[in-house]
Amino acid sequence: MFINQTRNVFLVLGLLGCSACKQESPPPAPPPPVVAPTPDAEVPDTRPLGPIRIGDVGFDTPESALHDGAADVYLVSNIGGDPLAKDDNGFISILSTDGVVKQLKFIDGAAKDVTLNAPKGLGIAGDTLYVADIDTVRMFDRTTGKPKGEVKIKGATFLNDIAIMEDTVFVSDSGLKAGFKPSGADAIHAIKDGKAKVVIKNKSLAGPNGLVSHSDMLWVVNFGGKTLQMVGMDGKLSSAVELPEGQLDGAVMLRD
Repeated sequence: MFINQTRNVFLVLGLLGCSACKQESPPPAPPPPVVAPTPDAEVPDTRPLGPIRIGDVGFDTPESALHDGAADVYLVSNIGGDPLAKDDNGFISILSTDGVVKQLKFIDGAAKDVTLNAPKGLGIAGDTLYVADIDTVRMFDRTTGKPKGEVKIKGATFLNDIAIMEDTVFVSDSGLKAGFKPSGADAIHAIKDGKAKVVIKNKSLAGPNGLVSHSDMLWVVNFGGKTLQMVGMDGKLSSAVELPEGQLDGAVMLRD
């Protein structure tokens, strides 16, 4: 903008000089240049760096956290005790992005119209919230929390995490039973149009846990281990990487 103003000044001076040479009255001064308003300075983010700890608020074995981008809140699944017990005491909480509990029991297994035993992984597609619950994927309205149906996963023993790719919901089965002993059900299942099918069922998955969908691939980390594997839509394992630390659980993909 400074350059534009400078050019305007030189243009006015040039006109005045030419009029003086001809001994004529100078023409009326042109209107001042229009200067675009300066945008407001960006307000610095003064929030503290690092994690925000939310505790002593009524959580009961919180297992998974998911950011709802449309509402800009976090959803937290609470197992409510035994991760394998069909006791209908699980619930989903809503938190603001600065860590304030907006609704502790947004979806409550204790409600008459809700079944929620031991919720773990969460996923959102459109206005539907998908919840992994032992051997069933349950669906709820993202905004009201009202039930929208369920899909039983045949043979599942410990459904754990959820990833969504377009119109397909993927859910991992860590293949565990009472005492966290292997059940042999290690698998990744896909749900499309309300029907479930096996993507891969293989003990080499070694307790598939956290899932991430990216570039037509599923990235999966294993329960209690330190292996990151990639699985194609055809169910083939394409690669495996041993990470520096073990006890892997959730996984999330950032922009980079």
